[in-house]
Amino acid sequence: MRQITVLGSCGAFPEPGRACSGFLVDWDGYRLVLDLGYATLPRLLARCPDGAVDAVVITHEHPDHCIDLHGLFRIRLYGGPREPKMPLYCPPGVLDRLSGLEPDVDLRAVFEVHPLPGAHQVGPFVLTGVPLPHYVPNAGVRLQANGMTLAYTGDTGPDPLLAELGRDADLFIVEATDRDGEVSRPVRNLMTSAEAGRWAQLAGARRLLLTHFWPGNDRAASVAAARVEFGGDVLAAEEDLVVPLTID
Repeated sequence: MRQITVLGSCGAFPEPGRACSGFLVDWDGYRLVLDLGYATLPRLLARCPDGAVDAVVITHEHPDHCIDLHGLFRIRLYGGPREPKMPLYCPPGVLDRLSGLEPDVDLRAVFEVHPLPGAHQVGPFVLTGVPLPHYVPNAGVRLQANGMTLAYTGDTGPDPLLAELGRDADLFIVEATDRDGEVSRPVRNLMTSAEAGRWAQLAGARRLLLTHFWPGNDRAASVAAARVEFGGDVLAAEEDLVVPLTID
């Protein structure tokens, strides 16, 4: 089985019945999580009882991308016999942010922490973390295995590194927040769906998966705007959507 499942697709806070940023990658039984924002953990547990995943990658410290990592920490700490530490790949601010929730316990008791940005071998994947502009340190993530490339921006403003992050990707997951007034801000830390399509086209990606929708936005309109800029398939992240990780 080689696929990615959407655990959550909202930016900032979840809409009813939805969750914030999160994805579960399954590659021949190796399960890797990309982000665990608000309300993603129950969806993860429905697929991986007791949080039995092989590795977690967190792009940055904002709670709509990392808060449910603390729930996974508690499951691993209190839920049964102590297991080997789970590999966690993240910028340093993630541990600092979550440690404030429960300062009397150490997250490193559960997680084996590896820094992002950086390059790592993670199970079957070569993981490359690329610094991208946001309000806090944020690492775009590129996963490669057996000729397949999956790329994910986390949160980002427009930046030339996006073209390299998603270069020839089989699936490029790009944030498309479309927050009002975004394009007129003097410093850009988020993107529009049209910009997501433009960067996916510049990267030469094969498929584009839009995510991080601002609550209340019209997702069909976001897909339509991205299609104007991108010539490949455009999908909208929807909770429980499963996308095969195929290679042409």
